[in-house]
Amino acid sequence: MPMALRKTASIKKRKQKYAYQMLVRLVDSEPVIWRQISVPGNMTLADLDRIIQAAMGWTNSHLHLFTIDGHVYGMPDDEWVDEMPNLPDDEFTLDEVLGTKVKTFFYEYDLGDGWQHQVSVQMVMIANEDHNSWPMCLGGANACPPEDVGGLGGYEEFLETIRDPSHEEHDAMRRWCGGPFDPTGFDINSANRDIRRWLIEDE
Repeated sequence: MPMALRKTASIKKRKQKYAYQMLVRLVDSEPVIWRQISVPGNMTLADLDRIIQAAMGWTNSHLHLFTIDGHVYGMPDDEWVDEMPNLPDDEFTLDEVLGTKVKTFFYEYDLGDGWQHQVSVQMVMIANEDHNSWPMCLGGANACPPEDVGGLGGYEEFLETIRDPSHEEHDAMRRWCGGPFDPTGFDINSANRDIRRWLIEDE
């Protein structure tokens, strides 16, 4: 389901207390698809969604949810009333919901395919304008699955098909994904370029 677009609040308008180093891992992926990011605490959860999207390689085309310390945050949607939360993620900053105590939380992207990400808070740092006042990708491994591939099961079938030139659906799948696909591919420069592009658009 396409996600309704909205503008997140400017990070510069909010005072930063902490910065967070996080490890984002796509649950049950094998080999593990992961990204390490650093994000300022004055970002909202809606902002964090955009940073995870850019770092992972998703296209921000679907709804998402954060489950943190027993609370669920997201973007309300009339078509997903039962699944969607009461807490809007654009009204809560990381400083507010994580503080220094939350060590692990979950981020789900695309309620149809159900991409579950476990987010581990590796480090909480005091805010420093010169070092950690902007979001960035610090590392990662393996490519993000294509959008709308059908969850992990569909992704496994996709990889089997794309790797086998003799498969009857190989050519069609190759056209669908836009050409060759390297499941081990990850480019930290591209990830940070996408993050910077979002920051510029958000100003």
